[in-house]
Amino acid sequence: MAALPYGVPYEYVPFATSNHVNSGSYNDLVYQVYLGPCKIIEHIVLFKIKPNAETSAVKAMVSNLNGLISLDPVLHLTAGPLARTRSSSSLTFTHMLHSRYGSMPDLTSYSEHPAHVSAVVNYVTPVIDDKLAVDWVSDFTGSITFLPGSAVRVTLLKLKEGLGESVKNEVLSVLEGIRYEFPSIEQLTVGENFSPGRSKGFSICSLSVFKGMSELEAVNWESELAKVREFLDDEVVLDYEVRSAQSATL
Repeated sequence: MAALPYGVPYEYVPFATSNHVNSGSYNDLVYQVYLGPCKIIEHIVLFKIKPNAETSAVKAMVSNLNGLISLDPVLHLTAGPLARTRSSSSLTFTHMLHSRYGSMPDLTSYSEHPAHVSAVVNYVTPVIDDKLAVDWVSDFTGSITFLPGSAVRVTLLKLKEGLGESVKNEVLSVLEGIRYEFPSIEQLTVGENFSPGRSKGFSICSLSVFKGMSELEAVNWESELAKVREFLDDEVVLDYEVRSAQSATL
């Protein structure tokens, strides 16, 4: 660029994952530019563990859920205890599973797989008092998986009844704009839940990824949610730290 006989404004943007790992060769970069943003299916399940559940049973639940990463349709999966949960109602959760899929048929294949059904029946259902699940589709660029130590914030919003499309789009726009308010966000997906039967009425979802918990804790999320709170019946904000395979059962 410096050799050109005229000035051209430009900016170098690393071809790397959210954790600053090289994403491939120059040919890989060109192909990604050709493809543009892809679509990703985000799948979140929240669990509330029974107060009297045995520690060993909870560890077995988390271990068996993390084992589902081996299933072919799964692009990414992590499960474990939440670092923090906040709700404007009485909803509370203790654990989370987050997984990603390339298509809705892949999510269905995962849900119906015998290994998944067995994990739910034998290890999840016996130790939980409550659960909530949401799924959404989002444009996506970046790394499908997260390195251990990454921090994830999930925001779920329940809109008041009778609000129109314009209000829903305004709420979605505020969530999408959060990435510009907080540069420490390395990845953000936002979408509308398409599994209403399991969501307890929560319809707007977002997932933000940070390098670590200190970066996550530094952002003022309240200032952004305040912009749309007049439209909300409930909100749940959950923080989760991605653990290594060795510590994922804790």
